[in-house]
Amino acid sequence: MSKANSIKDITFSRKIRVAILSSFTINGLEESLTVKCAERNIECETYNSPYNQYNQDILSSTSSLYEFSPNLTFLIIDTRTILSSLFYNPYSVSTSERREYIDNRVNELVSLVERFISVSDSKLVVANFHAPVYSPYGICETKTEYGLRDMILDLNAKLADSLRNESSIFIFNFDAFVAKYGDVNVFDYRQFLFGDIKVSLNYIPYLAEELMGYIKAHLGINRKCIVLDLDNTLWGGIVGEDGFEGIKLSPQPSGMPFLEFQRVILALNERGIILAINSRNNEDEALRVIREHPHMVLREENFASIKINWNDKISNIKSIAEQLNIGLDSLVYFDDDPINREVMSKALPEVITVDLPEDPALYTQKLMSLNDFNTFSITEEDKKRGRMYVEERKRSQLENSVSNLDDFLSQLGIKIKIIKADKFTIPRISQLVLKTNQFNLTTKRFQEEDILKFSQDKNMLVGCAQTADKFGNNGVTGVFILQKSPDYSEWSMETFLLSCRVMGRRIEYGIMSYILSEARKEGIKKVRGRYIPTKKNKPCESFLPNSGFKKEGEDWVYYTDVPFEMAKNLELIAE
Repeated sequence: MSKANSIKDITFSRKIRVAILSSFTINGLEESLTVKCAERNIECETYNSPYNQYNQDILSSTSSLYEFSPNLTFLIIDTRTILSSLFYNPYSVSTSERREYIDNRVNELVSLVERFISVSDSKLVVANFHAPVYSPYGICETKTEYGLRDMILDLNAKLADSLRNESSIFIFNFDAFVAKYGDVNVFDYRQFLFGDIKVSLNYIPYLAEELMGYIKAHLGINRKCIVLDLDNTLWGGIVGEDGFEGIKLSPQPSGMPFLEFQRVILALNERGIILAINSRNNEDEALRVIREHPHMVLREENFASIKINWNDKISNIKSIAEQLNIGLDSLVYFDDDPINREVMSKALPEVITVDLPEDPALYTQKLMSLNDFNTFSITEEDKKRGRMYVEERKRSQLENSVSNLDDFLSQLGIKIKIIKADKFTIPRISQLVLKTNQFNLTTKRFQEEDILKFSQDKNMLVGCAQTADKFGNNGVTGVFILQKSPDYSEWSMETFLLSCRVMGRRIEYGIMSYILSEARKEGIKKVRGRYIPTKKNKPCESFLPNSGFKKEGEDWVYYTDVPFEMAKNLELIAE
């Protein structure tokens, strides 16, 4: 709380408004969120609903909650409140009445959150309910049909099912949070009886850290690449000294920590987190382990970038970011050596350098505690990202084997498919709008709900570009959002962006060709764009003038009666 008071005059690069609605006293949560946001250069304004007034705040359209206009809202209702008298004596009513009671509570909650999203543009995070560990029936609880614990588990399952398809609503697994830290720790009877405090003050910072995962996802500041050391990180021992057979990597106790660590990393890779290697080592020896060791879980094809050499690790990690065409602030670095970690964190503070414990058995736990990989949706492109980056390595090899860009593009055989926004592409479009920095003319950020509204507005044109070539499908890598003027004489580009994965292949000119062609078809005389410079979007600084746009005031304007020649070696397909 004292830290929260000391950061009011700091200037931050990002800002978010967070509302907290609770059925009980939750002192310290808004201060903890404010401090944790400040540590990540985020200004966090908070609204804390009055004690147990969440219902009134949501139902009244003139409430202070809606006046505050949050970007992100947390609704935390405790099990005692939702069950009322049945929390203490659930068996005072019949089994059918207990089932009916739970169904009614689910319907009430769903109606409440639907009311909220009908009034507010905020994303809503609803905490589920902790299943009690105590039952008045004791060991007979599991012999009882639809007992106390079953009631809450059923409530949680039905609540999740009811809200699963609501893009602006998410379920925070509060039950798992309590299980993680222990019921006797999170719930302190002394604090509860003193002031209806149902999350112990000592564990409010842990709760705030869990909720930070949603704040990072909302702001699009999640990390997308794990960079790994090898010796004593992915396996035990030093391969250059202990040899191929001597390293620790097996189902035996000494090798299990590294086996388990690799399994969890692979699971993240399969959901779209990129992997890279940064190791000072003999390349041949290290690659032999990766390719041939019988217990190696992560293989060469899992890594988008491999830097195994005797260069300094700072240079290597910069090279990895450059090769993958992502920012250093997209990287999370794992290294067992505390000196390497200290050097990395001081030289490149934008990289998250994980403070690994000395005991390798705790590596997996440390990895699983990170909430920096969260996103509000996991698209098909995400799941394929690892494979796409391996394909990108093949493209790089081809590029290095030809003498000029035209030959490279000609051999690639790039196809650009323009797709209008729909329920399948909107999650990916929003993801790109929130994350893309380098080739992004305006860097305006829109949530998934915003994109949906734009796509339904007849005065907006929202679309995306799916790209493919002979090595594979890159998925949706380009986005455009245009606003039509009231007199339908011109279009203004609110957003034009290209994923860093496909920069340097003239794909942006293919997308622009489509936009200008559509403008002509609709009788639009001018297409207006603007380049708003940031620290990261210099790669698109010259795109508009290179496309034939002329400067008029702060805008760049293209008159559609001027022919536009699409870049050679591109095939454009429109839906």
